[in-house]
Amino acid sequence: MGTERLLRLARRLSLVGAGFAALVVLAGAWTRLVDAGLGCPDWPGCYGELVVPDAARALVHSPEAPLEAAKAWMEMLHRYLAAALGLMVLVLVALGTALRRRLSGYPWALTLALLALILLQGAFGALTVTLKLWPQVVTLHLLGGLSVMTLFLWLSLRLGRLAGGEPAQVRPRRFSPLWGAAMLLLVLQLALGGWTSSNYAGIACQGFPTCNGEWWPSLDWGEGFHLTQTVGPNYLHGQLHAEARSAIQVGHRLGALALLACLAGLAWRYGRDAARRPWLVLAAGLAQAAIGVANVVFWLPLWLALLHTAGAVALVVALTLAAWQWRWPSAVVVSNPDERKEWAHV
Repeated sequence: MGTERLLRLARRLSLVGAGFAALVVLAGAWTRLVDAGLGCPDWPGCYGELVVPDAARALVHSPEAPLEAAKAWMEMLHRYLAAALGLMVLVLVALGTALRRRLSGYPWALTLALLALILLQGAFGALTVTLKLWPQVVTLHLLGGLSVMTLFLWLSLRLGRLAGGEPAQVRPRRFSPLWGAAMLLLVLQLALGGWTSSNYAGIACQGFPTCNGEWWPSLDWGEGFHLTQTVGPNYLHGQLHAEARSAIQVGHRLGALALLACLAGLAWRYGRDAARRPWLVLAAGLAQAAIGVANVVFWLPLWLALLHTAGAVALVVALTLAAWQWRWPSAVVVSNPDERKEWAHV
């Protein structure tokens, strides 16, 4: 197969992979929301089988964990989707092995990073089950899924630029501290969201903007963010007391305020230079905040909680595309050395 066709295939596969990774993240969120995370008590099979067995065989395998077929199938569907995503990565590695010898500048290191991350994600998936939904692992599993999606998308953008044959004179712009702050705050807020979900603190605060009728209620920050808590026996429905869960919820709200303030500054400062995409990032952030408030007000209905995860996915995609547009302004070609210095300055 010719180089152009291979490159086109790799680009399309990476873009499909980004969308498929988003689907896997949403499937994982739904699995958690319907309490199916331990629908299969073992890994990678389900009661020792590759498909969900009948109740009698499940009882022989794990008498302490009676089969709930609907939850077991939800968990296995999530695993099947994740396995398919892993196969996509392996195909991309195979394509990259051929293309990196033919094309100068092929993003081989990015491809290998994607492979390493998908393997790590598989390990997190196993630990999620074997450690009985330990919040630390569940949160890292969410961050890993979003990171896989982001790497797929960034790889697709890199391959698209390579296929477009842009002149070498185009130089990437450096990210300013404001861009860095936006990325860091988004990662922290996603981690807070995962921590809130894995500790079942989504409605620990009743009402908004107050928490349980108070602007600053009694909060146990130490217990709520005790990251070295012991493992087990089972974190389904959480183990923290009310004040610790309220602290997690308040922390998530404060993180949202900090992120929105940073995104507003980003849009104001770079909205025009990055093809106005930072304004879309701010819009996605505001929509996500509104969904979060609705989840509290309406007591976390399943469909709205899933929409909140979808909002997080959309926010990550929006910031990734805005960052790409800022870093690689393809419409501008700089050939003068003095202009290059100006272009690299932030």
